[in-house]
Amino acid sequence: MAAPQEPSEGFFANTPAEFRPFVETCKPWDDWDKPAPPFNIHGDTYYVGTCGIAAILIANDEGHILIDGGTETGGGLIAANIEALGFSLSDVEFILHSHEHFDHVAGIAGLRRLTGARVISSPIAKPVLESGVMDVNDPQSGMHDAFPIAEVFQTISDDATVQIGSTEARAIYTPGHSPGALSWQWRSCEDEKCLTIVYADSLSPVSADDYRFSDHPDYLEAYYAGLERLGRLDCDLLLTPHPSHSRMLKRMRKNEMIEPAACAYYAIGKANDIEKRLAREAEAQAQ
Repeated sequence: MAAPQEPSEGFFANTPAEFRPFVETCKPWDDWDKPAPPFNIHGDTYYVGTCGIAAILIANDEGHILIDGGTETGGGLIAANIEALGFSLSDVEFILHSHEHFDHVAGIAGLRRLTGARVISSPIAKPVLESGVMDVNDPQSGMHDAFPIAEVFQTISDDATVQIGSTEARAIYTPGHSPGALSWQWRSCEDEKCLTIVYADSLSPVSADDYRFSDHPDYLEAYYAGLERLGRLDCDLLLTPHPSHSRMLKRMRKNEMIEPAACAYYAIGKANDIEKRLAREAEAQAQ
């Protein structure tokens, strides 16, 4: 079998220099624990995750905010990336989360030990983080092994903010992929150019084989409500816990990271995914 061809220089013609190492190293739907070079997204916002799992650092002179901790192995890679950018781990003041599944939160316990940071979670995610066991109401309950536990400093209510210095990250409840999932919104400025960045949760209707979303109308109502809110957000630049959910590599390569309608399109796409899932459930029940 012939070896795969390396991309030509023209393939990267529009790729900014700061994005190119990541684009050259990683591929769509890459391995969750594959090391990736960290990079500056915009202003005070940095990507410090792996090729397959995102983690976002919002840096501030008075302390930093880290969103997501990856897998247990990925947590160490995130720590190394933070230091590779020249930041001190001890300056990380808060650790936040997207959804409370092991691929995004199993690394939080180790990162908390390394940084001394305070963990802030949604009320539903708190017992999950502190037990390492998924909520019984999670569509994926029973699918994954337990993960290292992390003490939660405090919970955050919908539309509340985590603030440190000039950084203010706003929590948006977006249940669906998990019961306690959060999305985050903040402003990031570089020189005179300020962008509203949204780290939107996965929001894909993945579940255990015996779970039917149509059997849980209250859960579905909250799912749709979160999507509607997400689609209406000010959103200049979209990021997601799995980079490929928001086509991040392609957008980086083409220098199209700024896309003001991205959150609306993302929410519409996820709503369509739910509709397709419900249609499959109805078809299966009719057989």
